[in-house]
Amino acid sequence: MIRKQEITTFEFPEGAVIWDVRDTKAYAEAHVKGAMNRPIAELNADSLTQVAADQPIYILCGGGSKAPRAAELLEGIDSSREYVVLMGGTRAARDAGLPLEQGA
Repeated sequence: MIRKQEITTFEFPEGAVIWDVRDTKAYAEAHVKGAMNRPIAELNADSLTQVAADQPIYILCGGGSKAPRAAELLEGIDSSREYVVLMGGTRAARDAGLPLEQGA
């Protein structure tokens, strides 16, 4: 199941799995605190084995175009999971004053 959530009105649950699907360079420049870099080109069935089947995966990108594609790709691999697309991505998070980090 794919859900959409505006990143500016979202509070991450404790221990949330957050995947930033941009390339490593864009991720290193700035990313949401706690997000792990999982470039869309590298997503596959093995990526999902790292996350408990009952845990939602929160997906974001820079502005909101790659995250929905990544969620659709992942749903095609395992449709029994919950994927949450964080709309607006890193740009919206920055504009809303959410904490961002730099580096890999």
